[in-house]
Amino acid sequence: MSGIPEATPIILTEAERAELEGLARSTKTEYRLRQRARIVLLAADGMASRAIGRTVRCTTGTASKWRVRYAEKRLAGLDETGDRGAEPKYTAVTGKRILALLDQPPPAGYARWSGPLLAAALGDVDVQYVWRFLRAQKIDLAGRKSWCESDDPEFVAKAADVVGLYLAPPENAVVICVDEKPSIQALERAQGYLKLPNGRTLTGHSHDYKRNGTTTLFAAFEVATGKVTAAHKKRRRRVEFLDFMNDIVAAHADTAIHVILDNLNTHKPRNDRWLKRHPNVHFHFTPTRASWLNQVEIWFSILQGKSLHGASFTSVAQPASTSMLHRNLQPARQAIRLDQNQGPSKTHQSPFRETVIPGTSAARASRKLRAGPLEIDSPAQRRSIALRRTGRHEGQRP
Repeated sequence: MSGIPEATPIILTEAERAELEGLARSTKTEYRLRQRARIVLLAADGMASRAIGRTVRCTTGTASKWRVRYAEKRLAGLDETGDRGAEPKYTAVTGKRILALLDQPPPAGYARWSGPLLAAALGDVDVQYVWRFLRAQKIDLAGRKSWCESDDPEFVAKAADVVGLYLAPPENAVVICVDEKPSIQALERAQGYLKLPNGRTLTGHSHDYKRNGTTTLFAAFEVATGKVTAAHKKRRRRVEFLDFMNDIVAAHADTAIHVILDNLNTHKPRNDRWLKRHPNVHFHFTPTRASWLNQVEIWFSILQGKSLHGASFTSVAQPASTSMLHRNLQPARQAIRLDQNQGPSKTHQSPFRETVIPGTSAARASRKLRAGPLEIDSPAQRRSIALRRTGRHEGQRP
Protein backbone atom coordinates (compact mmCIF):
# COMPACT_ATOMS: atom_id res chain seq x y z
CA MET A 1 0.00 0.00 0.00
CA SER A 2 1.45 3.38 -1.03
CA GLY A 3 1.93 6.11 1.61
CA ILE A 4 1.42 8.96 -0.87
CA PRO A 5 -2.07 10.52 -0.48
CA GLU A 6 -4.19 10.88 -3.56
CA ALA A 7 -4.43 14.34 -5.12
CA THR A 8 -7.64 16.30 -4.60
CA PRO A 9 -9.79 15.83 -7.69
CA ILE A 10 -10.97 18.95 -9.54
CA ILE A 11 -14.21 18.89 -11.52
CA LEU A 12 -15.05 22.01 -13.52
CA THR A 13 -18.25 23.18 -15.10
CA GLU A 14 -18.20 24.70 -18.56
CA ALA A 15 -18.56 28.19 -17.13
CA GLU A 16 -15.73 27.70 -14.63
CA ARG A 17 -13.44 26.27 -17.29
CA ALA A 18 -14.15 29.17 -19.62
CA GLU A 19 -13.39 31.68 -16.90
CA LEU A 20 -10.17 29.95 -15.87
CA GLU A 21 -9.00 29.70 -19.48
CA GLY A 22 -9.65 33.43 -19.91
CA LEU A 23 -7.51 34.18 -16.85
CA ALA A 24 -4.72 31.86 -18.01
CA ARG A 25 -4.56 33.47 -21.49
CA SER A 26 -4.98 37.11 -20.44
CA THR A 27 -1.90 39.32 -20.73
CA LYS A 28 -3.43 41.94 -18.41
CA THR A 29 -3.86 39.56 -15.50
CA GLU A 30 -1.04 39.48 -12.96
CA TYR A 31 1.34 36.56 -13.32
CA ARG A 32 0.52 34.81 -10.05
CA LEU A 33 -3.20 34.70 -10.87
CA ARG A 34 -2.47 33.29 -14.35
CA GLN A 35 -0.26 30.65 -12.76
CA ARG A 36 -2.99 29.62 -10.33
CA ALA A 37 -5.54 29.35 -13.14
CA ARG A 38 -3.19 27.07 -15.12
CA ILE A 39 -2.63 24.88 -12.03
CA VAL A 40 -6.39 24.36 -11.61
CA LEU A 41 -6.91 23.63 -15.33
CA LEU A 42 -4.13 21.03 -15.39
CA ALA A 43 -5.47 19.46 -12.15
CA ALA A 44 -8.92 19.22 -13.77
CA ASP A 45 -7.29 17.35 -16.66
CA GLY A 46 -6.07 14.71 -14.21
CA MET A 47 -2.40 15.73 -13.98
CA ALA A 48 -0.52 15.04 -10.72
CA SER A 49 0.72 17.89 -8.57
CA ARG A 50 4.37 17.01 -9.20
CA ALA A 51 3.84 17.12 -12.96
CA ILE A 52 1.89 20.38 -12.65
CA GLY A 53 4.84 21.93 -10.78
CA ARG A 54 7.22 20.97 -13.58
CA THR A 55 4.84 22.33 -16.24
CA VAL A 56 4.11 25.73 -14.70
CA ARG A 57 7.55 25.98 -13.04
CA CYS A 58 6.52 26.01 -9.39
CA THR A 59 7.03 23.73 -6.43
CA THR A 60 4.89 20.69 -5.79
CA GLY A 61 3.64 22.28 -2.58
CA THR A 62 2.42 25.39 -4.46
CA ALA A 63 0.57 23.29 -6.99
CA SER A 64 -1.04 21.22 -4.24
CA LYS A 65 -1.95 24.33 -2.26
CA TRP A 66 -3.95 26.01 -5.03
CA ARG A 67 -5.49 22.72 -6.08
CA VAL A 68 -6.91 22.23 -2.58
CA ARG A 69 -7.85 25.92 -2.23
CA TYR A 70 -9.90 25.87 -5.45
CA ALA A 71 -11.63 22.63 -4.45
CA GLU A 72 -12.76 24.29 -1.20
CA LYS A 73 -13.63 27.84 -2.26
CA ARG A 74 -13.76 27.64 -6.06
CA LEU A 75 -12.77 30.86 -7.84
CA ALA A 76 -12.77 32.96 -4.66
CA GLY A 77 -9.97 30.80 -3.32
CA LEU A 78 -7.57 32.03 -6.01
CA ASP A 79 -7.78 35.64 -4.76
CA GLU A 80 -6.68 34.81 -1.23
CA THR A 81 -3.13 34.58 -0.09
CA GLY A 82 -3.95 32.40 2.86
CA ASP A 83 -3.28 32.93 6.54
CA ARG A 84 0.25 34.22 6.92
CA GLY A 85 2.13 34.78 10.16
CA ALA A 86 0.75 34.90 13.67
CA GLU A 87 -2.60 36.28 14.66
CA PRO A 88 -2.56 40.08 15.17
CA LYS A 89 -1.85 40.88 18.79
CA TYR A 90 -3.88 44.10 18.84
CA THR A 91 -7.28 44.51 17.24
CA ALA A 92 -9.98 47.16 16.92
CA VAL A 93 -11.02 46.32 20.47
CA THR A 94 -7.61 47.54 21.68
CA GLY A 95 -8.15 50.87 19.97
CA LYS A 96 -11.55 51.25 21.64
CA ARG A 97 -9.94 50.59 25.00
CA ILE A 98 -7.39 53.35 24.40
CA LEU A 99 -10.09 55.83 23.39
CA ALA A 100 -12.23 54.89 26.37
CA LEU A 101 -9.27 55.44 28.70
CA LEU A 102 -8.67 58.92 27.28
CA ASP A 103 -12.16 59.88 28.42
CA GLN A 104 -11.22 59.04 31.99
CA PRO A 105 -9.26 61.39 34.29
CA PRO A 106 -5.49 60.73 34.38
CA PRO A 107 -3.89 59.04 37.38
CA ALA A 108 -3.47 61.04 40.58
CA GLY A 109 -0.57 63.46 40.37
CA TYR A 110 -0.72 63.86 36.58
CA ALA A 111 -2.37 66.68 34.65
CA ARG A 112 -2.93 64.75 31.41
CA TRP A 113 -2.45 61.39 29.75
CA SER A 114 0.73 60.36 27.97
CA GLY A 115 1.74 57.30 25.99
CA PRO A 116 3.53 55.54 28.87
CA LEU A 117 0.65 56.30 31.24
CA LEU A 118 -1.87 54.81 28.83
CA ALA A 119 0.26 51.68 28.33
CA ALA A 120 0.68 51.27 32.10
CA ALA A 121 -3.06 51.69 32.70
CA LEU A 122 -3.97 49.16 30.00
CA GLY A 123 -1.40 46.66 31.24
CA ASP A 124 -1.27 44.42 28.16
CA VAL A 125 -0.61 47.00 25.41
CA ASP A 126 2.88 48.09 24.39
CA VAL A 127 3.62 51.81 24.50
CA GLN A 128 4.81 51.78 20.88
CA TYR A 129 1.42 50.51 19.72
CA VAL A 130 -0.25 53.24 21.80
CA TRP A 131 1.80 55.88 19.97
CA ARG A 132 1.07 54.28 16.56
CA PHE A 133 -2.65 54.20 17.28
CA LEU A 134 -2.70 57.83 18.46
CA ARG A 135 -0.81 58.95 15.36
CA ALA A 136 -3.24 57.05 13.13
CA GLN A 137 -6.15 58.77 14.89
CA LYS A 138 -4.32 62.15 14.72
CA ILE A 139 -4.54 62.56 18.49
CA ASP A 140 -1.86 64.87 19.92
CA LEU A 141 -1.59 64.40 23.67
CA ALA A 142 1.12 67.07 24.02
CA GLY A 143 -0.76 69.75 22.08
CA ARG A 144 -2.83 72.09 24.21
CA LYS A 145 -5.48 74.50 22.96
CA SER A 146 -8.02 76.53 24.85
CA TRP A 147 -11.54 77.31 23.79
CA CYS A 148 -14.39 79.47 24.97
CA GLU A 149 -17.90 78.26 24.23
CA SER A 150 -20.74 80.67 24.76
CA ASP A 151 -23.91 79.32 26.35
CA ASP A 152 -25.80 82.59 26.00
CA PRO A 153 -29.36 81.78 24.81
CA GLU A 154 -29.42 85.20 23.10
CA PHE A 155 -26.09 84.71 21.35
CA VAL A 156 -27.45 85.19 17.80
CA ALA A 157 -29.35 88.37 18.62
CA LYS A 158 -26.45 89.94 20.56
CA ALA A 159 -23.84 88.97 17.98
CA ALA A 160 -26.01 90.34 15.17
CA ASP A 161 -26.41 93.61 17.09
CA VAL A 162 -22.64 94.02 17.51
CA VAL A 163 -21.73 92.99 13.97
CA GLY A 164 -24.47 95.24 12.62
CA LEU A 165 -22.84 98.22 14.32
CA TYR A 166 -19.55 97.33 12.62
CA LEU A 167 -21.01 96.88 9.13
CA ALA A 168 -23.71 99.57 9.17
CA PRO A 169 -23.14 102.10 11.97
CA PRO A 170 -25.99 104.56 12.67
CA GLU A 171 -25.81 107.95 11.00
CA ASN A 172 -24.60 110.91 13.06
CA ALA A 173 -23.38 108.55 15.75
CA VAL A 174 -20.08 107.21 17.04
CA VAL A 175 -19.43 103.50 17.59
CA ILE A 176 -16.79 102.83 20.25
CA CYS A 177 -15.41 99.55 21.63
CA VAL A 178 -14.41 99.86 25.29
CA ASP A 179 -12.56 97.42 27.54
CA GLU A 180 -9.80 97.20 30.14
CA LYS A 181 -6.41 95.51 30.19
CA PRO A 182 -5.65 94.97 33.88
CA SER A 183 -2.43 94.18 35.74
CA ILE A 184 0.12 95.48 33.23
CA GLN A 185 3.41 94.97 35.05
CA ALA A 186 6.18 97.54 34.82
CA LEU A 187 9.17 95.18 34.83
CA GLU A 188 12.68 96.57 34.65
CA ARG A 189 15.39 94.31 33.26
CA ALA A 190 18.62 94.60 31.34
CA GLN A 191 18.29 94.31 27.57
CA GLY A 192 20.54 94.33 24.56
CA TYR A 193 21.99 92.27 21.74
CA LEU A 194 23.55 88.87 22.38
CA LYS A 195 26.18 87.40 20.09
CA LEU A 196 26.34 83.62 20.27
CA PRO A 197 29.55 81.61 19.74
CA ASN A 198 28.33 80.55 16.28
CA GLY A 199 28.16 84.19 15.19
CA ARG A 200 24.40 84.56 15.38
CA THR A 201 23.19 87.82 16.94
CA LEU A 202 19.78 88.24 18.55
CA THR A 203 18.05 90.45 21.06
CA GLY A 204 17.73 89.27 24.63
CA HIS A 205 17.11 90.31 28.18
CA SER A 206 18.17 89.27 31.64
CA HIS A 207 16.12 86.79 33.65
CA ASP A 208 16.51 89.06 36.66
CA TYR A 209 14.02 91.86 36.85
CA LYS A 210 12.65 94.47 39.22
CA ARG A 211 8.93 95.06 39.73
CA ASN A 212 7.92 98.68 39.55
CA GLY A 213 4.19 98.35 40.05
CA THR A 214 1.19 97.57 37.89
CA THR A 215 -1.34 99.62 35.97
CA THR A 216 -4.74 99.07 34.37
CA LEU A 217 -5.27 100.35 30.85
CA PHE A 218 -8.72 101.58 29.81
CA ALA A 219 -9.09 101.88 26.04
CA ALA A 220 -11.83 103.09 23.69
CA PHE A 221 -11.45 102.05 20.05
CA GLU A 222 -13.38 104.18 17.55
CA VAL A 223 -14.52 101.80 14.83
CA ALA A 224 -14.90 104.33 12.00
CA THR A 225 -11.51 106.06 12.33
CA GLY A 226 -9.31 103.59 14.26
CA LYS A 227 -8.61 106.21 16.93
CA VAL A 228 -7.83 104.79 20.37
CA THR A 229 -8.36 106.85 23.50
CA ALA A 230 -6.57 105.36 26.50
CA ALA A 231 -6.26 106.09 30.21
CA HIS A 232 -4.23 104.43 32.96
CA LYS A 233 -5.80 103.70 36.34
CA LYS A 234 -4.51 102.04 39.46
CA ARG A 235 -7.59 99.82 39.85
CA ARG A 236 -10.41 98.41 37.76
CA ARG A 237 -13.62 99.31 39.53
CA ARG A 238 -16.94 100.90 38.63
CA VAL A 239 -15.53 104.27 39.74
CA GLU A 240 -12.60 104.13 37.31
CA PHE A 241 -14.85 102.88 34.50
CA LEU A 242 -17.35 105.73 34.92
CA ASP A 243 -14.52 108.26 35.15
CA PHE A 244 -13.21 107.00 31.81
CA MET A 245 -16.68 107.03 30.28
CA ASN A 246 -17.24 110.61 31.43
CA ASP A 247 -14.20 111.64 29.40
CA ILE A 248 -15.51 109.76 26.35
CA VAL A 249 -18.89 111.49 26.65
CA ALA A 250 -17.24 114.89 27.09
CA ALA A 251 -15.19 114.34 23.92
CA HIS A 252 -18.38 113.59 21.91
CA ALA A 253 -20.84 116.09 23.34
CA ASP A 254 -24.29 116.22 21.74
CA THR A 255 -23.50 113.05 19.75
CA ALA A 256 -25.10 109.65 19.96
CA ILE A 257 -22.54 107.17 21.30
CA HIS A 258 -22.92 103.42 20.84
CA VAL A 259 -20.53 101.58 23.19
CA ILE A 260 -19.67 97.90 22.74
CA LEU A 261 -18.77 96.23 26.04
CA ASP A 262 -18.30 92.78 27.51
CA ASN A 263 -20.30 91.45 30.45
CA LEU A 264 -17.97 92.50 33.28
CA ASN A 265 -19.94 93.35 36.42
CA THR A 266 -18.48 96.88 36.49
CA HIS A 267 -20.06 97.49 33.07
CA LYS A 268 -23.62 96.39 33.79
CA PRO A 269 -24.89 96.88 37.35
CA ARG A 270 -28.46 96.03 38.22
CA ASN A 271 -29.52 99.68 38.41
CA ASP A 272 -27.39 101.76 36.03
CA ARG A 273 -28.14 105.30 37.16
CA TRP A 274 -25.22 106.69 35.13
CA LEU A 275 -26.71 105.41 31.88
CA LYS A 276 -30.05 107.00 32.75
CA ARG A 277 -28.33 110.38 33.17
CA HIS A 278 -26.76 110.09 29.69
CA PRO A 279 -29.55 109.34 27.20
CA ASN A 280 -27.20 109.80 24.24
CA VAL A 281 -25.11 106.78 25.34
CA HIS A 282 -26.25 103.30 24.33
CA PHE A 283 -24.54 100.17 25.66
CA HIS A 284 -24.34 97.03 23.48
CA PHE A 285 -23.07 93.95 25.31
CA THR A 286 -21.35 91.05 23.60
CA PRO A 287 -22.75 87.56 24.24
CA THR A 288 -21.57 85.80 27.37
CA ARG A 289 -18.04 84.41 26.94
CA ALA A 290 -17.74 86.05 23.53
CA SER A 291 -15.70 89.17 24.27
CA TRP A 292 -13.68 88.39 21.12
CA LEU A 293 -16.45 90.21 19.23
CA ASN A 294 -15.15 93.43 20.79
CA GLN A 295 -12.66 94.95 18.33
CA VAL A 296 -10.65 96.65 21.05
CA GLU A 297 -9.38 93.17 21.96
CA ILE A 298 -7.52 93.16 18.63
CA TRP A 299 -5.86 96.46 19.54
CA PHE A 300 -4.88 95.05 22.94
CA SER A 301 -3.25 92.10 21.17
CA ILE A 302 -1.27 94.44 18.89
CA LEU A 303 -0.22 96.55 21.86
CA GLN A 304 0.92 93.49 23.82
CA GLY A 305 2.94 92.06 20.94
CA LYS A 306 4.57 95.24 19.66
CA SER A 307 4.92 97.50 22.70
CA LEU A 308 4.63 95.59 25.99
CA HIS A 309 6.07 92.11 25.49
CA GLY A 310 9.80 92.11 26.20
CA ALA A 311 10.00 95.82 27.03
CA SER A 312 11.62 97.26 30.14
CA PHE A 313 9.88 99.87 32.31
CA THR A 314 11.58 101.65 35.18
CA SER A 315 8.31 102.90 36.71
CA VAL A 316 4.61 103.24 36.05
CA ALA A 317 4.78 107.03 36.23
CA GLN A 318 8.31 108.21 35.53
CA PRO A 319 9.63 111.78 35.88
CA ALA A 320 9.59 114.04 32.85
CA SER A 321 13.26 113.27 32.14
CA THR A 322 12.29 109.80 30.93
CA SER A 323 10.22 111.28 28.13
CA MET A 324 9.47 108.20 26.09
CA LEU A 325 8.34 105.99 28.94
CA HIS A 326 6.67 108.89 30.76
CA ARG A 327 4.63 109.80 27.71
CA ASN A 328 3.25 106.29 27.39
CA LEU A 329 2.82 105.04 30.95
CA GLN A 330 1.95 108.12 33.02
CA PRO A 331 -1.55 107.96 34.56
CA ALA A 332 -2.94 110.60 32.17
CA ARG A 333 -5.27 110.31 29.22
CA GLN A 334 -3.90 110.18 25.72
CA ALA A 335 -5.18 109.70 22.17
CA ILE A 336 -3.36 107.36 19.79
CA ARG A 337 -4.27 107.22 16.12
CA LEU A 338 -3.74 103.74 14.71
CA ASP A 339 -3.67 103.66 10.91
CA GLN A 340 -4.65 100.08 10.13
CA ASN A 341 -3.30 100.25 6.58
CA GLN A 342 0.06 101.94 7.13
CA GLY A 343 0.78 100.99 10.74
CA PRO A 344 1.07 103.42 13.66
CA SER A 345 1.14 107.11 12.82
CA LYS A 346 4.27 109.18 13.25
CA THR A 347 2.98 110.74 16.46
CA HIS A 348 2.76 107.35 18.17
CA GLN A 349 5.92 106.17 19.89
CA SER A 350 6.45 102.74 21.30
CA PRO A 351 7.06 102.50 25.07
CA PHE A 352 9.94 100.07 24.35
CA ARG A 353 13.09 101.39 25.98
CA GLU A 354 16.42 99.71 26.43
CA THR A 355 16.92 100.02 30.17
CA VAL A 356 20.12 99.00 31.92
CA ILE A 357 19.80 98.02 35.57
CA PRO A 358 22.49 99.74 37.66
CA GLY A 359 25.09 97.42 39.10
CA THR A 360 24.87 94.81 36.36
CA SER A 361 27.51 93.87 33.81
CA ALA A 362 25.36 95.45 31.10
CA ALA A 363 25.44 98.73 33.00
CA ARG A 364 29.24 98.67 33.22
CA ALA A 365 29.50 97.92 29.49
CA SER A 366 27.09 100.77 28.77
CA ARG A 367 29.24 103.22 30.73
CA LYS A 368 32.34 102.13 28.81
CA LEU A 369 30.56 102.53 25.48
CA ARG A 370 29.47 106.05 26.39
CA ALA A 371 32.98 106.91 27.50
CA GLY A 372 34.52 105.81 24.19
CA PRO A 373 36.29 102.73 22.76
CA LEU A 374 36.88 99.88 25.15
CA GLU A 375 40.38 99.77 26.61
CA ILE A 376 42.12 96.42 26.78
CA ASP A 377 43.74 96.62 30.17
CA SER A 378 44.40 93.00 31.09
CA PRO A 379 45.94 89.85 29.53
CA ALA A 380 42.65 88.01 30.05
CA GLN A 381 40.79 90.53 27.88
CA ARG A 382 43.46 90.28 25.16
CA ARG A 383 43.22 86.48 25.14
CA SER A 384 39.37 86.61 25.01
CA ILE A 385 39.42 88.93 22.00
CA ALA A 386 42.02 86.77 20.23
CA LEU A 387 39.93 83.63 20.79
CA ARG A 388 36.86 85.41 19.41
CA ARG A 389 38.69 86.38 16.24
CA THR A 390 39.90 82.83 15.61
CA GLY A 391 36.50 81.28 16.40
CA ARG A 392 37.85 79.17 19.27
CA HIS A 393 36.89 79.08 22.94
CA GLU A 394 38.85 78.84 26.16
CA GLY A 395 40.67 75.54 26.57
CA GLN A 396 40.43 74.53 22.88
CA ARG A 397 43.71 73.64 21.21
CA PRO A 398 44.62 75.41 17.95
